[in-house]
Amino acid sequence: MDRAEIVRLDKRRVWHPYTAMDAWASVDPIVVARAEGPFLWDENGARFIDGNSSWWTSALGHRHPRVVAAINRQLETLDHCALGGIAHEQSARLAEELIAVAPAGMSRVFYTDNGSTAIEAAVKMSIQLFAQNGKPRKSRFVALDGAFHGDSIGAASLGGVEIFRRPFASVLFECVHAPFPDDYQAAFDAMKELITRKHDTIAAVVVEPIVQGAAGMRIYDARYLTELVAVARAHDVLVIFDEVFAGYGRTGPMWACDHAGVSPDLMCIGKVFAGGALPMAAVLATERVFDAFRGDASRAFYYGHTFCGHPLGAAIAREVLAIFKDEQILSQVARKERLIKQAFERIAQIPGVARVRSIGMIGAADLGSAGYEGGLGWRVYEEAKKRGAYLRPLGDTVYVCPPLVTEDSVLIELLQILEDSIRAVT
Repeated sequence: MDRAEIVRLDKRRVWHPYTAMDAWASVDPIVVARAEGPFLWDENGARFIDGNSSWWTSALGHRHPRVVAAINRQLETLDHCALGGIAHEQSARLAEELIAVAPAGMSRVFYTDNGSTAIEAAVKMSIQLFAQNGKPRKSRFVALDGAFHGDSIGAASLGGVEIFRRPFASVLFECVHAPFPDDYQAAFDAMKELITRKHDTIAAVVVEPIVQGAAGMRIYDARYLTELVAVARAHDVLVIFDEVFAGYGRTGPMWACDHAGVSPDLMCIGKVFAGGALPMAAVLATERVFDAFRGDASRAFYYGHTFCGHPLGAAIAREVLAIFKDEQILSQVARKERLIKQAFERIAQIPGVARVRSIGMIGAADLGSAGYEGGLGWRVYEEAKKRGAYLRPLGDTVYVCPPLVTEDSVLIELLQILEDSIRAVT
């Protein structure tokens, strides 16, 4: 099928995510034909550097040879079976291997099929834990301003990005949003006061450790996490870390919470988890959380998904962990982090750039104050597309979040494209 026919069919039938569809009617899109490593190629053979790892999932690049081989091996024996009342080798071995690299105290793995459903599961675990263990009033949640935890009703209830909440406000459950820690001490004092005063009704605090992704790659001090965990534990409030975006080396260490040296009660992971090849996610839990569900059938956790723990996804997820170890992925991040930091220090000098920040394999620049609904980032997107990079913005925030395995020369090219595109717009 030629490019024109693909576009015609797409615009006739496909409803795109996060997209104003009337505007889409006049867009000339990138039509991706194939991908490999950090690159996408369109139907005309043009190459684009994948500057956001295809929505933050392809940290090992596209079609990593070992991931492809793992899929093919698993297809020879078992493609899918339900995890209800069935065990299989891949999910069992993956759970053991996950716990081996997880933050201290994690001991159990509950599989889901994406980040939103992992958050949904963690929310339900928190409510049920207290409800059936003598504290039914503890059913409320606290999250940070600017939080994004997914698109399901439960996950959206935790969110603090207004454009994602607005259409569903009438059905979202109550969540108290505490200040984002731009000012670490003032924000923590507000959080401490809230937990101290309302702990008898709060089930859990949910945070994206160190960096908020969809809010504009906002980065905060690791000390906030250290003190947050301490005050939550002192008042019997669970801590849920959403590592769906920040985990698997994106900020430098394996887990973003490693910056603070703390562990949660529940940790949600996804995206990179299955190499960007298949939907797969999980909730990691402490033994304290798991023990709360012991007893007769009335205490069971009645929640699950058709594809939770499916053999193909589990096989890939195991291979991803092996690749991280064998190819020393985290040490590569430490080296490349400097290149990103230096590039954004240069970008900070461009007239019209309001603020820059970077950590690990993330770099971001604010071009205006309109947030997610701003249009300046989309002008940079168009300029970058002309120059050979796919850089989907967050409104007025432009950023890079490339595969962790991106070669230095390609990373430098990507950063130069971003800089040139910002200069062209500002």
